[in-house]
Amino acid sequence: MANHRRGEIEARLDDQSYTLCLTLGALAELESGLGASDLVALAQRFESNRLSSRDILRIIGCGLRGAGHALTDEEVSRMKVSGGLAAYVQIAADLLAATFGDEPETQGANPRSPQDA
Repeated sequence: MANHRRGEIEARLDDQSYTLCLTLGALAELESGLGASDLVALAQRFESNRLSSRDILRIIGCGLRGAGHALTDEEVSRMKVSGGLAAYVQIAADLLAATFGDEPETQGANPRSPQDA
């Protein structure tokens, strides 16, 4: 089960549930793969709201590898998701939000205890 406080999300790919997480190593891989010089440049690229399908593939692939799934980008490129392109974009957006601390508001939700993290 994904722990959002650790930057994890859960996604269904190929009809299986996967945890994704952009660890520090996964972020370094993403910087390299996208040609970003540092985390600020990477964040600015994502904030531009101009992501290519290759960007989305790399974000999802790095997130899967960061969570321990040994999948290449080529293998990830063949994975299917219910909801088509919009669902791939949502997975990438959710992962970036979890990584960079952009949590959705949870009105009326019970706060988690520190032991949940």
